[in-house]
Amino acid sequence: MTTDNITLDARRIMELLPHRYPFLLIDRIIACQPGESITALKNVTINEPVFQGHFPGRPVMPGVLVIEAMAQAGGVLSHVTLGDVDPKPLFFLAGVKNARFRRTVLPGDQLLVQVDVEKIKRGIWFYKCSASVDGQVAVTADITCAPGAQE
Repeated sequence: MTTDNITLDARRIMELLPHRYPFLLIDRIIACQPGESITALKNVTINEPVFQGHFPGRPVMPGVLVIEAMAQAGGVLSHVTLGDVDPKPLFFLAGVKNARFRRTVLPGDQLLVQVDVEKIKRGIWFYKCSASVDGQVAVTADITCAPGAQE
């Protein structure tokens, strides 16, 4: 593991994750300490398809999508930490505990996602996660991600 801070743009994120529009939910990695933590940004825009139905006239980003953004950031952290391994694992969301929703996330917000490694046990990653907007915590959760084989 290295202690170098790593930043990644959307192109590089897409090299690490299989997600694509409209389900790639992180736009940029602004800080990453492999094996320790990652900070990602998600620019929430009114053009996202989810806002057509959640909720018409009062669009709100679904909390489950904030959780997914956290898991995606955790997946990037896992890949950056493992480096270039073959075969490249695909990380799946395996568990969510202690999820708390404290503030709505709205179009125009910039979601700051913070993921810290709690532990890694038998290849399974346990994260402490939070997402905030303008310094206010929106969502917190403990997330577990497990590797699976790519087909």
